[in-house]
Amino acid sequence: MARKFPELTPERLARTDRQRLAAEEGARAMADVERDAVAVRKNMERLRSLREARDADAAAEAAANPPPAKPAPKKRVKRIVR
Repeated sequence: MARKFPELTPERLARTDRQRLAAEEGARAMADVERDAVAVRKNMERLRSLREARDADAAAEAAANPPPAKPAPKKRVKRIVR
């Protein structure tokens, strides 16, 4: 059997062109999403390192300067009212 080749009608050409454009736009959109995700992860890592450095400085400062001890509370004296 001989294989028939489909006719290349203007509608078929237009549909093929739309599909090709959609595939290209989809690939471009996926690349943009991945690029944005990489940028977000990089920023998160930067912020995490800043936060850890800040926390380490705060812990070192707290260890070097302990808060003053609170005085013991005074005992209450029960008074008898006459």
